[in-house]
Amino acid sequence: MIFAPPFARAAQRLVGALSVSAAALALASAACAAEPALTLTPAPAQATLGQGTFALTARTRIFVAPGDVEARVVAGQLSDMLSKARGLKLAVVEGAPPAGEAVIVLARGQAGGDKPEAYALQVAPAGVTITAAKRAGLFYGAVSVWQLAVQDAAKGPAQLPAVSIDDSPRFAWRGFMLDSARHFQSVETIKAILDTMAAHKLNVLHWHLVDDQGWRLEIKKYPKLTSEGAWRVPAGAASEDPRTGKPVRYQGFYTQDQVRDLVAYAAARGITVVPEIEMPGHALAPLVAYPRFGMTKAPPRAAMGDWGVFPYLYRPSEETFGFLNDVLDEVMDLFPSEYIHVGGDEAVKDQWKASPEVQAQIQALGVKDEHGLQSWFIQRAEKHINARGRRMIGWDEILEGGLAPNATVMSWRGIDGAVAAASQGHDAVLAPDSTLYMDRRQSASADEPPGRIKIVSLRDVYDFDAAPAALTPAQRAHILGLQATAFTEHMRTDERLERMTFPRLIAVAENGWTPDARRDWASFAARLPAESARLDVLGVAHDTVPYEPQATLSPANAGQVSVALASGLGLGEIRYTLDGQVPTKASGLYEAPLALAPGKTVRARTFLGDDALGRVRDYPVTLLAARTRDSHQLELCGAGINLSLEDDAAKTGSGDGPRAVFAVDLMNPCWVWKGADLSTGLTLSARIGQVPFNFQIGADRQKIPLRPPATPAGELEVRIDGCAGERIAAIPLGAAARGPGLGTAAGVLPRREGVHDLCLTFTARTVEPTLVLDQVTLTPTKTPL
Repeated sequence: MIFAPPFARAAQRLVGALSVSAAALALASAACAAEPALTLTPAPAQATLGQGTFALTARTRIFVAPGDVEARVVAGQLSDMLSKARGLKLAVVEGAPPAGEAVIVLARGQAGGDKPEAYALQVAPAGVTITAAKRAGLFYGAVSVWQLAVQDAAKGPAQLPAVSIDDSPRFAWRGFMLDSARHFQSVETIKAILDTMAAHKLNVLHWHLVDDQGWRLEIKKYPKLTSEGAWRVPAGAASEDPRTGKPVRYQGFYTQDQVRDLVAYAAARGITVVPEIEMPGHALAPLVAYPRFGMTKAPPRAAMGDWGVFPYLYRPSEETFGFLNDVLDEVMDLFPSEYIHVGGDEAVKDQWKASPEVQAQIQALGVKDEHGLQSWFIQRAEKHINARGRRMIGWDEILEGGLAPNATVMSWRGIDGAVAAASQGHDAVLAPDSTLYMDRRQSASADEPPGRIKIVSLRDVYDFDAAPAALTPAQRAHILGLQATAFTEHMRTDERLERMTFPRLIAVAENGWTPDARRDWASFAARLPAESARLDVLGVAHDTVPYEPQATLSPANAGQVSVALASGLGLGEIRYTLDGQVPTKASGLYEAPLALAPGKTVRARTFLGDDALGRVRDYPVTLLAARTRDSHQLELCGAGINLSLEDDAAKTGSGDGPRAVFAVDLMNPCWVWKGADLSTGLTLSARIGQVPFNFQIGADRQKIPLRPPATPAGELEVRIDGCAGERIAAIPLGAAARGPGLGTAAGVLPRREGVHDLCLTFTARTVEPTLVLDQVTLTPTKTPL
C-alpha cells in the first residue's frame, strides 16, 4: 500500500499544488471559477489546461491491457493511493473499457521521448489516460493523477481538471541521502520518507550506513560490526539514564531481512537504494569492533559519542582488503543498485604519516604521498566492485591523488569536484554542502530544530543552479543530477529529521525534474499551502516555522510594547487578532509594528492568497518579554563552529523530552546584545545552560579562548563597545554553572551614558562542558519586573 506509513503519524489532510504560471491560472479561473486548478509538484515539462473536469468517484474503474502485469501493479498502487487519501477504492480491470464509461486507462506507448520515466497524461470529462513505454513512466503518471485528485482535505469524490501533459525528468539522479549512522531511524520512518520521495518523483535514496558513530548494517561474516560497532554512549549528561543512573547505550542496526524489505519497498516506488560503506576514514565504529584492521590496537569507544572529523583510518593491508571485500560482497548481495558508494571523504592521514609500515608501503607502491595511497586504496575497492558488475561512487575527495578509472564523483565541497570530474570525463552528482545540506537551519527563528546556524532557506534550495555556468556544455552532460543530504548529528529524533528535510526536499524534487525554463519560485511558493497539506497526508513532519509570523518585542513609549511581525520567507500577508480569536483571511492586516499595552496577546497567522500557511502563533505582550532576548536573537561574535545545540540534560525519564536549544560559536562562546541603553542602569538576568564539548577538531581545540575565573564556578563577564572593550561587570555564576539543565545568574550593570553593545562571555578553566546562554533579560534597576 503506497504512501501509507504503517503506523499512526500526523493528522490527515489532503492537497495538490500549482504547476502552471500565474497567468495561466488566472485564465483558468476566469473561464470556470468552480473548476480546480492544475496542481502538480514537481511542475511538469509541458502542460495545457483543457475545459471541464473528470469526476472521480468510488465507481470509477481503472483499466489495463490483458497480461500487462506491470500496468496492473501500478493500477493497484493508484487505487491504494486514492483509498488512503480520499477513501475511494477503485476497482482494477483487465481489458478494454466499455464505451461511454468515464474510466482511467493505463496504456503502453511512447511518451516524452525515450526516457524510461516519461509519461503522457490526458484528463478530460470523458476519461483519463496515462501513457508510458516503461513501468516507471506509468507510475509517475499515476502519481500525477493522485496529486490532481488530492486538492483539499475532503474525503470522497474529486474533480480532476482537464489537462494534457507530456512529462519527463530533467535529470536521471534525483536523490536524498539519509544518514542512519549518526542517529538511527526506524524502518517505519524510512518507509514514510520513501513514500514522500515517490510522491514527488525522487528516485534515489543514498543510505549512509557506516560512520565513526555507528555501524548500522548486519554483516553475517563479521557479527561484531553490529554487536560492538552499533552502539555508543552519548556525551554529557545524556550519557546517564535519569531513572537508573546507569550509562545509556544508544544503539540500533538494520537486519539483512529489514534491508531486503526496504529495498523492495523502495523499488516498488521507483526508488533505487544506494548504500554507502565508508573507507578509508570515518571508520572508528568498525575498528572498535575489529581493531586489527586499523592503525591502533585499541580505538577509543568513548569517542564514538563525538562529532567531527576523526583520525582513525583502516590499515591499508591485504587483511583489511579481505575484510572490506567480504563486507562489500554482502552489501552487493543486499542492494541491487548499479552504484555502490565508498565514501572516501575527510580521511585525516596523520596515522598513515606516523606509521613506518605505511610509509614503506608508499615507497614500495611508487605513489607520491598519503593522498596517492588513498587513491590506490579506493581503486582497490573499485576493482572489486567492478568485478561484480557494479559502479563505484564516492565523495569528491576521491579525486585527490588520482581518480579511479570508472568512478563517479559526488561533489559536496561546492561544485568544484563535479567540474574536475567532468573535465576528466567522469560522471558527477551535485550535492554541495553550501545549499543542499539539510542540517542547516531553515530560518533565523529559535523555533527551528537544532543544527548548523547557517540558514539555507527553502528559497535557497529552490534557486540552486544544477547546471552552473562553471560547467561547459560538454561537462554538463556528465552531471547525472542532484541530491539533498541529511547528515544527522543534530537530528536526534525521527521527527526532527523529517522537519529538517521537508519541505526543502520538495524543492530539490522540482529542481531535479522540471526543465529549468519552467521552474519559477513564485509558482512554487503559491503551491506551499497545498504542499504542506500533502505532506500531512503522507504522514511526515515538516517545518512550517519559516512561513509563520515571528514576533520581535521591544519597549516603547509610555509603558507600551512594540510588536514587529515578520516571517522567515516573507511570503503572503500576516493577519492578526487581539481579542483571542483565531486569525482568518478577514482579520486585521499587519502592515507596521504595533504599539500595545502589556497584557494583550497577539495571535498571528500567514495567509497566501486565501490559504493559511503555517500555524497560528500566539505572542503575549509583556514588558519582561520585550526586555528579553534568546541566544538566537543575540549576535554571535565569530564564525568558527556556529551551531544551534540542544541541552544534553534529559528532561524526562526516557530522556526524550523537550530540551533547551542554544546558539553558540564553539570556537568562541560569545554573544552580543546590540543597542542596550545604559543611561538608567540595568539589572542583567541570564539563563544559562551547558553542552558537552564532544567535537573532534584536533589542535584547533587549543585556539578556543579560556578566561581565568575569579570564583569557583566562574563568571559571566559583560563588556561594552566590543569584546575587547571595558569590562563593566563580572557576575558570579554559582549554582547556575553546575548543571545539568538550566540555571540563572543576575547582577547589576553600572550606568553609562547612551546606548552600547554588550559583549557577554564566560570565564572557565576548560571547554568541557561549554557554558552557553539560553536567554538574557535587561530591566531598569528601579523598575519592577
